[in-house]
Amino acid sequence: MRHKSLNRVKSTRRRYAFIVAACLAFLSPHPSPAQTKVIVGLSTLNSRVSPLWIAQERGLFAKHGLEVLLVLTRLSQPAVAGLLAGELQMVYGGSNTALGAIANGAELKILAMMSNRLTYDLIARPGINKAEELRGKRFGTGGIGGSLWMGALLGLEHLGLDATRDQISLMIVGDQTNNAQALEAGNVDVTTLDGVYTHRLKQKGFKVIAEFGKANIVFPGQGIVVSRAFLQKQGNIVESFLKGLLEGIQFSLAPANKAAVIKTMTARLRLPDANSAEAGYQDLTGGVEAKPYPSLEGLRNVQRLMKVQNPKVANVKLDELVDDRILRKLLGG
Repeated sequence: MRHKSLNRVKSTRRRYAFIVAACLAFLSPHPSPAQTKVIVGLSTLNSRVSPLWIAQERGLFAKHGLEVLLVLTRLSQPAVAGLLAGELQMVYGGSNTALGAIANGAELKILAMMSNRLTYDLIARPGINKAEELRGKRFGTGGIGGSLWMGALLGLEHLGLDATRDQISLMIVGDQTNNAQALEAGNVDVTTLDGVYTHRLKQKGFKVIAEFGKANIVFPGQGIVVSRAFLQKQGNIVESFLKGLLEGIQFSLAPANKAAVIKTMTARLRLPDANSAEAGYQDLTGGVEAKPYPSLEGLRNVQRLMKVQNPKVANVKLDELVDDRILRKLLGG
C-alpha cells in the first residue's frame, strides 16, 4: 500500500513538473532573478480571477518582490494534488476540495476567499423553461467536491429539487468553459455558469432558469489555499502575495479602472464581444469581496453536503481550516 502511495506521489510530481515547465515560458516572458518565484495553481477561468491577472500584469506582485507564475489546472482536484505534491506553492480556488483533502489527512489552510456567495446562473438548453422540467435531465458540472459540483447541489436545493430523488444526472464535464461548450453541443441539458458565459448562450436561445447571485446562497467561492508547512516556513512570501492580490482587488473594483479591467478580462477569457465583457465585469464587481475574509458559514454549508459523499468531512474543525491572521493584519481588521 505504501509502495503504491509513493508511486502515486511520484507520478503526480512528474505530471505537475511537466505542466509547470510547459506554462512558465508563456506566463512569464520576462523573469526577474531578483524576485522570488511563486507558482500558483488556477483551478478555474471566470471574471472573478481578474484581480489576480491585474496584479500579475501591472507589477503589483513584483512590487512586493514576487514573480507569480500561473498554472491553469481547470479543476480544483488536480490543483490541490499539485499543492500536496509540492509543485505548487498556492492555489487560487479549491476551497471545497481543500475541505475534502483535509478530511483525508492533508494539512492545508484557507487564507482568503474572493467571494462568499453563489454567483452562478442556472442555464438550460432550448425547450427547458422552468425548474420543474429539470427532472430526469443531464446536469453538467465539475469534479465532485469542486465549486461547480457544489454550486449545482446548492442551486438545486434552493429550487426544491434533489439530484437523486428527481433523477437528475450530475455529469462531470470540467470547468465553466467546458460546460458551456457541452451545453451548446447538446451533451448536457443544463449547467451552472457565470454571466460572462451565459450572455452569449442566451443570445442563441438558451434559457436562464435561475440567477443564484440574487438568492444570497452562502457559499465559499475561489479561495487562496496553501499547505500549513509553506505558511509556517514562508509566511513572508504569503504576506507579499496577499499584499499584491489585495491591491489587484482594489484596482479591479475601482470604477475609474473599468476599461483597463475589461481589457484584461477580455483577453484572458477570450470574450467575443463588448456585451459579454460587460456581463463579466458585472460578475466581478458583484461577486468579489473588497475584504476577502473566509466565510465559516459558507464552509459549514459545504461541509453539510460533502459529508454525504465523505463522512470524514463531518470531523473537520472549520475554524482550524481557516487562517486569516495575515489578511486581518493587512486589512487592519
